[in-house]
Order: sequence, then C-alpha cells, then structure tokens
Amino acid sequence: MSETRATNPIFPPGRYGRRRDGRRRLAGPIIFAVVIAVAAAALTVRLYGQYGDPNYDAQIVRWTNITPTQVTLDFTVRVPAGGAAKCGLRARDYDGAEVGSRTVTVRATGQETTIEASEIVQTRAEAFVGDVLKCQAAD
Repeated sequence: MSETRATNPIFPPGRYGRRRDGRRRLAGPIIFAVVIAVAAAALTVRLYGQYGDPNYDAQIVRWTNITPTQVTLDFTVRVPAGGAAKCGLRARDYDGAEVGSRTVTVRATGQETTIEASEIVQTRAEAFVGDVLKCQAAD
C-alpha cells in the first residue's frame, strides 16, 4: 500500500486571482462607521433644535377641570430673566390619541426666571392627560 500525504495544492501563479494573506480589508467598515456617525450627529442637532433648548424648560404641574370639551393645564416654564416663551400644549385621551392642542405665549414679569401658567385647551373628546410639548423663545 502506498502512503498518501496531505499537502497544500500548488496553483500556477496568476491563474486563480490573488491569494488572501489573512488581512482583512477595513475600508468598508470604516466608511460605514463614519457615515453612521455623521447621520447620528445630524439627527442629534435636528432633535436638539426641535425639542431641547435648556433656557426654555417646561414642566407640567397638573391638569384639572376635565370636561368633554376642555382641560386646564397648569405648568411652569424656566426662561431667561424677563423673557417670554411660546409653548405647545396638548391634551390626550385615555388611548393616547391627541384630542386637543394649543400654542400659548407666556411672559415673565420683571426679572423672574420661572413662569407659572394656567391655560385652557379645548378638546374634541374628554381628555385623560395634558402635556407641555415644548417651549421656545417667543418672537
């Protein structure tokens, strides 16, 4: 019996393309990571501009006087001294659907930096909860 030995095949040079040397190509994953980072930065800037101005921070205090046609929202807004804020208010039903909304402008008197406001939002159905969506500098 003849003994068979396992050996690596020998290919003619240039016939089967270039041989892999074990190194991976990193250009594709690096380009992909850069594109994702740029997209994340753009999304962050967009969302900050839409929702996040810390100079106009609003907090809902309570919602009261709930009827089938309105709800009263009590909220506070932090503004720069003597400033004004334009705030978006929303009323939602038990399922979370919006049943009313309103945009209001609240102004600080003197040099105060926190405004306490109470506003009525008209609704199409009975509200379950009220929200202050965002506040920004009033024009």
